[in-house]
Amino acid sequence: MEFDWDEANEEHIARHRVSRYEAESILTDPFGEIIDSEFVDGELRYRQIGSTPSGRILFVIFTMRRGAMRPVTSFEASRFMARRYSDGNIR
Repeated sequence: MEFDWDEANEEHIARHRVSRYEAESILTDPFGEIIDSEFVDGELRYRQIGSTPSGRILFVIFTMRRGAMRPVTSFEASRFMARRYSDGNIR
């Protein structure tokens, strides 16, 4: 799986105290789930929840560009959403 990173999206997720490695781990988490999607500025953006190897439960909003996943932002899941994810009741 390819990822599309540049200074802009790396700095943006860093402001939310999420590393590039953590965001990628959510997008490759076999138990991660895409919760929903919406069109923003003419592109389809997906919201995925998953767990990092260290156990953080995060959301990553991403889009597809030129066949690569481009993380737009990432942030900690709320306690409510983290509990639903952990219990397997995300949908």
